[in-house]
Amino acid sequence: MKTGLVLEGGALRAIFSSGVCDGLLEGKIMADYVVGVSAGIAYGVSYVSRQPRRNLEVVTRFAPDRRYMGWRNLTDKNNRSYFGLEFGFSTIPNELVPFDYDAFAAFPGEVEAVVTDLDTGKADYLPVPRRDPQATVLRASCAMPLLFPVFRIGGRPYLDGGIADAIPWQRALDKGCDRVIVVLTRPRSYRRKPDHMLELIRRRYRKYPAFVELMEHRAEVYNRDREKLFQAEREGKLLVIAPVSTLGVARTERDTEKLRLLWAEGYQSAVDRMEEIRALLRG
Repeated sequence: MKTGLVLEGGALRAIFSSGVCDGLLEGKIMADYVVGVSAGIAYGVSYVSRQPRRNLEVVTRFAPDRRYMGWRNLTDKNNRSYFGLEFGFSTIPNELVPFDYDAFAAFPGEVEAVVTDLDTGKADYLPVPRRDPQATVLRASCAMPLLFPVFRIGGRPYLDGGIADAIPWQRALDKGCDRVIVVLTRPRSYRRKPDHMLELIRRRYRKYPAFVELMEHRAEVYNRDREKLFQAEREGKLLVIAPVSTLGVARTERDTEKLRLLWAEGYQSAVDRMEEIRALLRG
């Protein structure tokens, strides 16, 4: 029997997922395989390293900090991202809120981050290195179009994995997981709308036609995938945890009280459904 944990992205809305993960840690639930998208996996590694509330500390300390995110970062030629890349992916985990690389390295299972290949318009699933103080794979998975530079890994151009596979639940099944927990960052009723920045995206990424085509159909593909996910849940193939409300938390939320409340919603969701989760894991 193999347990999978799937974490959707959503930038700072993924603090809901962190709450769920912290509830799982408290309940001594550790998956064998963890796959995530964007902030889902960037936060999810703290679950694998068994550091409850670490992400909550990061966002409540640094979300208001312009070094963490802000337009000045985007205009910095050495950064070219709305988020402070060196500050967020290196200074914080290596100095300010230390990440436990030893515990992460000791995890016996697999950890994968989803990225989108701009040349093919397809998702790639990259193993998250156990000791990478620059967090290169996590940066690429988090790289939202227009707000991040393109990252090259192994010669391939990558952006945000949520574009090609926003909720990689099928990947978990394909990896042999027969018990899967999927954590969403949007309510069950949510329906994605076409990107209002699509014309700018067409111009900015015109050298990547497959990626542009993917962006043009992103909303319908995402909505259809969620329908398949909920059908799989009804068939008993997996368990889905989703927020009842995102409490108005934006992808670039600075209000630490709202972030704390959304974390608490995730934590309580895991606690309230712990018996159901345990029943799933028992098979």
